Amino acid sequence: MTGLLLASNPLDHVVQHTVYGFNLDGGVLSFPIVSNHIIMQVLAAVLVVLILPWALRKRAGSDEIGRLVPRGIGNAIEGLCQTLRDRFFQPNLGDYTDRFTPYLWSIFFFIFACNILGMVPLADLFSAEMFHHQIGGTATGNLYVTGALAFCTLVMVVYNGLRFHGMAYVKHFFMGPWYLAWFVAILEIAGLGFKAMALAVRLFANMLAGHILLAVLLGFIAPVYETSVVAGSLVGVGVIIASILVYFLEIFVAFLHAFIFTMLTAVFIGLAVNIHHEEHNEEHGHAEAAAGH
Repeated sequence: MTGLLLASNPLDHVVQHTVYGFNLDGGVLSFPIVSNHIIMQVLAAVLVVLILPWALRKRAGSDEIGRLVPRGIGNAIEGLCQTLRDRFFQPNLGDYTDRFTPYLWSIFFFIFACNILGMVPLADLFSAEMFHHQIGGTATGNLYVTGALAFCTLVMVVYNGLRFHGMAYVKHFFMGPWYLAWFVAILEIAGLGFKAMALAVRLFANMLAGHILLAVLLGFIAPVYETSVVAGSLVGVGVIIASILVYFLEIFVAFLHAFIFTMLTAVFIGLAVNIHHEEHNEEHGHAEAAAGH
């Protein structure tokens, strides 16, 4: 919070800051090896790997029933995982649900951890000189990060479509009469890329916008305070109240967009691996129509 008040640029706390990397073309093109966003990604992954198994190992008791019931936060995590699987993954993935559920759970908790960690002012908790721009920030507010996650989804879609259906997956892009099939296929294949791009941009934009809004709100205090202490104090109270409300909204958004990214990934994978089911439904519909006539 202190850093946001002192920052002259509201983007200072949301853009990536390279700690070590390669600069090309005079700094216009750069390849960060270590940056604050990369550190936050690693920290999020470590926390997910360590905290989730630890929480789920806690059991309600040692008896036959108690050994099956998690305790404390583990109970909430198991309930969330079960709800995601049964209510959202299974309707889209069908018989393939258990194959992809571990992956979907992993990306959900990883994105959620990145979103939440971005709301913690880690740099302000330590020495500002030592950790300035080296830790903190929202990794999912970086388009390269969300783009990499979306690319993983695209690979999962195409690879598993080919894995389970082979050339039938390729053929299902060619729909309609022969003179339109190639045009439809081009649109369908381009649609795969646009779906991945939409995943990346949606997550990136929502994570970025919330933090910029907080920085802009807090940036109103200092200029007014320099003009008038009374006016600055009044503006400060209003801004802090508004910032608290936005902060709570961001907690909800952090969960919401982790869920949206995961849910859409399940939908896209389901469309790729359940093509025979779709073809069967189309044939069944044509047969019913013919019987009706």
